[in-house]
Amino acid sequence: MAAAATRRRKAEEVVEKAMKGNDASHDASHVWRVRDLALSIAREEGLSSNSDSMEIVELAALLHDIGDYKYIRDPSEAKLVENFLDEQGVEETKKLKILKIINGMGFKDELSGQALCESLPEFGVVQDADRLDAIGAIGIARCFTFGGSRNRVLHDPEIKPRTELTKEQYMKKEEQTTINHFHEKLLKLKKLMKTEAGKRRAEKRHEFMEEFLKEFYQEWDGRA
Repeated sequence: MAAAATRRRKAEEVVEKAMKGNDASHDASHVWRVRDLALSIAREEGLSSNSDSMEIVELAALLHDIGDYKYIRDPSEAKLVENFLDEQGVEETKKLKILKIINGMGFKDELSGQALCESLPEFGVVQDADRLDAIGAIGIARCFTFGGSRNRVLHDPEIKPRTELTKEQYMKKEEQTTINHFHEKLLKLKKLMKTEAGKRRAEKRHEFMEEFLKEFYQEWDGRA
Protein backbone atom coordinates (compact mmCIF):
# COMPACT_ATOMS: atom_id res chain seq x y z
CA MET A 1 0.00 0.00 0.00
CA ALA A 2 2.91 2.33 0.77
CA ALA A 3 4.27 1.82 -2.74
CA ALA A 4 0.88 2.62 -4.27
CA ALA A 5 0.63 5.83 -2.21
CA THR A 6 4.09 6.89 -3.38
CA ARG A 7 3.21 6.19 -7.02
CA ARG A 8 0.02 8.19 -6.66
CA ARG A 9 1.87 11.17 -5.21
CA LYS A 10 4.54 10.99 -7.93
CA ALA A 11 1.84 10.75 -10.62
CA GLU A 12 0.18 13.88 -9.23
CA GLU A 13 3.53 15.69 -9.48
CA VAL A 14 3.90 14.60 -13.12
CA VAL A 15 0.40 15.90 -13.88
CA GLU A 16 1.10 19.27 -12.24
CA LYS A 17 4.30 19.70 -14.24
CA ALA A 18 3.12 18.35 -17.62
CA MET A 19 -0.19 20.20 -17.70
CA LYS A 20 1.03 23.53 -16.40
CA GLY A 21 0.21 26.16 -18.99
CA ASN A 22 -2.71 24.25 -20.57
CA ASP A 23 -5.99 26.14 -20.82
CA ALA A 24 -8.56 25.32 -18.14
CA SER A 25 -10.38 22.77 -20.32
CA HIS A 26 -7.47 20.34 -20.00
CA ASP A 27 -5.61 21.36 -16.85
CA ALA A 28 -4.74 19.53 -13.64
CA SER A 29 -8.17 20.30 -12.16
CA HIS A 30 -9.75 18.30 -15.00
CA VAL A 31 -7.51 15.37 -14.07
CA TRP A 32 -8.39 15.55 -10.36
CA ARG A 33 -12.11 15.51 -11.23
CA VAL A 34 -11.67 12.54 -13.57
CA ARG A 35 -9.69 10.67 -10.91
CA ASP A 36 -12.38 11.28 -8.27
CA LEU A 37 -15.15 10.27 -10.67
CA ALA A 38 -13.27 7.15 -11.77
CA LEU A 39 -12.70 5.96 -8.21
CA SER A 40 -16.34 6.62 -7.34
CA ILE A 41 -17.57 4.71 -10.42
CA ALA A 42 -15.11 1.88 -9.68
CA ARG A 43 -16.59 1.50 -6.20
CA GLU A 44 -20.14 1.49 -7.61
CA GLU A 45 -19.10 -1.13 -10.16
CA GLY A 46 -17.67 -3.42 -7.47
CA LEU A 47 -13.96 -3.00 -8.22
CA SER A 48 -12.99 -1.75 -4.76
CA SER A 49 -12.39 -5.28 -3.43
CA ASN A 50 -9.35 -5.53 -5.73
CA SER A 51 -6.54 -3.11 -4.78
CA ASP A 52 -4.72 -3.73 -8.09
CA SER A 53 -7.82 -2.74 -10.06
CA MET A 54 -8.22 0.43 -8.01
CA GLU A 55 -4.59 1.40 -8.59
CA ILE A 56 -4.94 0.76 -12.31
CA VAL A 57 -8.03 2.99 -12.36
CA GLU A 58 -6.36 5.76 -10.37
CA LEU A 59 -3.08 5.82 -12.29
CA ALA A 60 -4.82 5.62 -15.68
CA ALA A 61 -7.16 8.45 -14.67
CA LEU A 62 -4.29 10.59 -13.40
CA LEU A 63 -2.08 10.04 -16.45
CA HIS A 64 -4.71 9.88 -19.20
CA ASP A 65 -4.08 13.34 -20.67
CA ILE A 66 -0.29 13.35 -20.53
CA GLY A 67 0.90 13.62 -24.13
CA ASP A 68 -2.56 14.55 -25.47
CA TYR A 69 -2.15 15.22 -29.21
CA LYS A 70 -4.03 18.56 -28.82
CA TYR A 71 -1.37 19.93 -26.47
CA ILE A 72 1.80 18.00 -27.25
CA ARG A 73 4.76 20.35 -27.49
CA ASP A 74 7.56 17.84 -27.98
CA PRO A 75 7.47 14.32 -29.51
CA SER A 76 9.23 12.95 -26.41
CA GLU A 77 6.10 13.74 -24.35
CA ALA A 78 4.37 10.76 -25.97
CA LYS A 79 6.64 8.46 -23.94
CA LEU A 80 6.24 10.28 -20.61
CA VAL A 81 3.65 7.90 -19.17
CA GLU A 82 5.47 4.70 -20.10
CA ASN A 83 8.75 6.08 -18.76
CA PHE A 84 7.07 7.13 -15.52
CA LEU A 85 5.52 3.70 -14.96
CA ASP A 86 8.90 2.04 -15.59
CA GLU A 87 10.66 4.43 -13.20
CA GLN A 88 8.07 3.71 -10.51
CA GLY A 89 8.56 -0.04 -10.85
CA VAL A 90 4.95 -0.75 -11.85
CA GLU A 91 4.75 -4.45 -12.68
CA GLU A 92 4.51 -5.28 -16.37
CA THR A 93 0.94 -6.66 -16.37
CA LYS A 94 -0.38 -3.63 -14.54
CA LYS A 95 1.66 -1.24 -16.69
CA LEU A 96 0.31 -2.73 -19.92
CA LYS A 97 -3.27 -2.41 -18.70
CA ILE A 98 -2.76 1.25 -17.77
CA LEU A 99 -1.20 2.03 -21.17
CA LYS A 100 -3.96 0.15 -23.00
CA ILE A 101 -6.62 2.16 -21.20
CA ILE A 102 -4.94 5.49 -21.88
CA ASN A 103 -4.22 4.71 -25.54
CA GLY A 104 -7.74 3.45 -26.25
CA MET A 105 -10.06 5.83 -24.45
CA GLY A 106 -10.19 8.75 -26.88
CA PHE A 107 -13.32 9.70 -28.84
CA LYS A 108 -11.21 9.70 -32.01
CA ASP A 109 -10.46 6.01 -31.49
CA GLU A 110 -14.15 5.16 -31.13
CA LEU A 111 -14.82 6.99 -34.40
CA SER A 112 -12.29 4.78 -36.14
CA GLY A 113 -13.95 1.65 -34.79
CA GLN A 114 -11.09 0.75 -32.48
CA ALA A 115 -12.34 -0.94 -29.33
CA LEU A 116 -8.99 -1.64 -27.76
CA CYS A 117 -9.89 -2.68 -24.23
CA GLU A 118 -13.54 -3.57 -23.94
CA SER A 119 -12.53 -6.66 -21.96
CA LEU A 120 -10.85 -4.59 -19.23
CA PRO A 121 -13.38 -3.51 -16.57
CA GLU A 122 -11.06 -0.66 -15.55
CA PHE A 123 -11.21 0.73 -19.09
CA GLY A 124 -14.92 1.56 -19.03
CA VAL A 125 -14.57 3.12 -15.59
CA VAL A 126 -11.81 5.54 -16.61
CA GLN A 127 -13.28 6.35 -20.02
CA ASP A 128 -16.72 7.05 -18.52
CA ALA A 129 -15.18 9.33 -15.89
CA ASP A 130 -13.34 11.33 -18.56
CA ARG A 131 -16.48 11.59 -20.68
CA LEU A 132 -18.65 12.63 -17.76
CA ASP A 133 -16.32 15.60 -17.22
CA ALA A 134 -16.94 16.56 -20.87
CA ILE A 135 -20.71 16.91 -20.41
CA GLY A 136 -23.06 18.70 -18.03
CA ALA A 137 -22.33 22.11 -16.50
CA ILE A 138 -18.57 21.59 -16.31
CA GLY A 139 -18.56 20.11 -19.80
CA ILE A 140 -20.21 23.25 -21.15
CA ALA A 141 -17.66 25.44 -19.36
CA ARG A 142 -14.80 23.34 -20.69
CA CYS A 143 -16.17 23.37 -24.24
CA PHE A 144 -16.29 27.17 -24.39
CA THR A 145 -12.91 27.48 -22.66
CA PHE A 146 -11.31 25.22 -25.28
CA GLY A 147 -13.10 27.01 -28.13
CA GLY A 148 -11.90 30.37 -26.81
CA SER A 149 -8.32 29.10 -26.56
CA ARG A 150 -8.52 28.20 -30.28
CA ASN A 151 -10.25 31.48 -31.24
CA ARG A 152 -13.33 29.65 -32.50
CA VAL A 153 -16.55 31.55 -33.10
CA LEU A 154 -19.38 30.67 -30.71
CA HIS A 155 -21.94 29.89 -33.40
CA ASP A 156 -22.49 30.42 -37.10
CA PRO A 157 -25.79 29.12 -38.52
CA GLU A 158 -24.08 28.85 -41.92
CA ILE A 159 -21.56 26.31 -40.61
CA LYS A 160 -23.43 23.05 -40.07
CA PRO A 161 -22.28 20.30 -37.70
CA ARG A 162 -20.39 17.55 -39.49
CA THR A 163 -22.31 14.28 -39.63
CA GLU A 164 -20.79 10.78 -39.74
CA LEU A 165 -17.52 12.24 -38.51
CA THR A 166 -14.35 10.24 -39.22
CA LYS A 167 -11.29 10.12 -36.99
CA GLU A 168 -9.33 12.17 -39.54
CA GLN A 169 -12.03 14.86 -39.74
CA TYR A 170 -12.30 15.03 -35.96
CA MET A 171 -8.55 15.57 -35.55
CA LYS A 172 -8.28 18.13 -38.38
CA LYS A 173 -8.00 21.71 -37.22
CA GLU A 174 -10.45 23.02 -39.80
CA GLU A 175 -12.74 25.98 -39.14
CA GLN A 176 -15.48 24.89 -36.78
CA THR A 177 -17.76 26.48 -34.19
CA THR A 178 -17.92 25.77 -30.48
CA ILE A 179 -21.66 25.06 -30.59
CA ASN A 180 -21.15 22.45 -33.32
CA HIS A 181 -18.89 20.50 -30.95
CA PHE A 182 -21.96 19.72 -28.87
CA HIS A 183 -23.62 18.04 -31.87
CA GLU A 184 -20.49 16.38 -33.21
CA LYS A 185 -19.36 14.89 -29.91
CA LEU A 186 -20.80 15.91 -26.54
CA LEU A 187 -24.44 14.96 -27.15
CA LYS A 188 -23.27 11.52 -28.35
CA LEU A 189 -21.38 10.62 -25.18
CA LYS A 190 -24.39 9.54 -23.11
CA LYS A 191 -24.98 6.57 -25.43
CA LEU A 192 -21.30 5.62 -25.38
CA MET A 193 -21.04 5.13 -21.61
CA LYS A 194 -19.70 1.67 -20.75
CA THR A 195 -20.65 1.28 -17.06
CA GLU A 196 -24.05 1.34 -15.39
CA ALA A 197 -22.77 3.95 -12.93
CA GLY A 198 -21.58 6.08 -15.84
CA LYS A 199 -24.92 5.76 -17.65
CA ARG A 200 -26.83 6.88 -14.56
CA ARG A 201 -24.66 9.94 -14.06
CA ALA A 202 -24.71 10.85 -17.76
CA GLU A 203 -28.52 11.16 -17.85
CA LYS A 204 -28.67 14.34 -15.77
CA ARG A 205 -25.64 15.93 -17.39
CA HIS A 206 -27.02 15.23 -20.87
CA GLU A 207 -30.38 16.80 -20.03
CA PHE A 208 -28.62 19.89 -18.71
CA MET A 209 -26.76 20.32 -22.02
CA GLU A 210 -29.98 19.93 -24.01
CA GLU A 211 -31.67 22.65 -21.91
CA PHE A 212 -28.63 24.89 -22.32
CA LEU A 213 -28.63 24.53 -26.12
CA LYS A 214 -32.37 25.19 -26.31
CA GLU A 215 -31.90 28.45 -24.37
CA PHE A 216 -28.79 29.35 -26.40
CA TYR A 217 -30.59 29.09 -29.74
CA GLN A 218 -33.57 31.08 -28.46
CA GLU A 219 -31.32 33.88 -27.21
CA TRP A 220 -29.22 33.79 -30.40
CA ASP A 221 -32.34 34.28 -32.52
CA GLY A 222 -33.73 36.97 -30.21
CA ARG A 223 -36.66 34.76 -29.13
CA ALA A 224 -35.81 34.84 -25.43
